[in-house]
Amino acid sequence: MSQKIDGGITANAQLRPVAPAKTTPVGDSPARPVEAADSLRLTGEATNLQALQRELSNAPAIDNARVQAVREALENGSYRINPEAIAQRMLDLDQQLLA
Repeated sequence: MSQKIDGGITANAQLRPVAPAKTTPVGDSPARPVEAADSLRLTGEATNLQALQRELSNAPAIDNARVQAVREALENGSYRINPEAIAQRMLDLDQQLLA
């Protein structure tokens, strides 16, 4: 079954205008604007996080002196790897992520 749509649709029902709803005041006093009573208070932790964020945003992303020191230690063979310290830090990180 197919129907032709030609855009010549006419509305059969007549639309009537609707009057705006009337409001009746409650009580004898005139309406007053509502005063905003919202407030925000940051916790100590949030304040500390903001301070830390400011410090980190001002710090360089790479400690060039540390990079140079490690590079030199690798080149001259004096860089030592401590597998116990690495393992302990990995376990500490895992515990922090679980908390």
